[in-house]
Amino acid sequence: MTHGKLYLVPAPLDFGCDVQAPLQDALPLGTLQVAAGITHWICENAKSARAYLKRIDAVAPLAAPLQAQVIQELPREVHKKGDHAGQFDARPLLAAALEGHDVGLLSEAGMPAVADPGSSVARAAHDLGITVVPLTGPVSLLLALAASGLNGQNFAFVGYLPQDASERQTRIRELEAIALKTGQTQLFIETPYRNAALLQALVQTMHQNTRLAVARGLTLTTSHVRSETVKSWRAKPQTATDERLPAVFAIGR
Repeated sequence: MTHGKLYLVPAPLDFGCDVQAPLQDALPLGTLQVAAGITHWICENAKSARAYLKRIDAVAPLAAPLQAQVIQELPREVHKKGDHAGQFDARPLLAAALEGHDVGLLSEAGMPAVADPGSSVARAAHDLGITVVPLTGPVSLLLALAASGLNGQNFAFVGYLPQDASERQTRIRELEAIALKTGQTQLFIETPYRNAALLQALVQTMHQNTRLAVARGLTLTTSHVRSETVKSWRAKPQTATDERLPAVFAIGR
């Protein structure tokens, strides 16, 4: 029996935001048409997956009605601890692909397995001989990097910084030292309601000549990217931060 494929289906970057961008403005029609033809899914949350499929259906009719879509959720521990360390076996989730069905992998926003769970599913697909196909769509990290003016030839995404203030300050200094010594841009994210606290810590902790970029609400009508030295950040009033608006932070020289 011929195996189905695993499609990595990107989602728009407006998850949790008050205003949603038109889907066809954020994703190519080709991506939406492929997604519309998939009836088996692996996702973080079934409710938000169905909401996304409903949006797709308005642009490209689904091959099966919402109630007939087969949707599996990744385990809760994968959300909390991540699945990039190789400790979670996702092969059972791909049984439908072994039976010949194409399977779609979804995260809440952006590209699955990039700053989101899903790498274990892609890894399992390779181990099972299932073709993995990433579809085109928004990736907030690369959009932020491109808009920042920082080094796009050498960069690292380091995930989340510690929540504890002392540990966070230490980590900021470590990342700044790497950026200044090597020229490697350091990218990181935070839960939206902690964005203001992280921005304050960055501005207070780093050297005045270090460049800090913050990209908020990428692809939305409220999108804003600011990239200046820490000295300039300190000199100008801080932009109000919407606690529901996702942001990407980058530091470099």
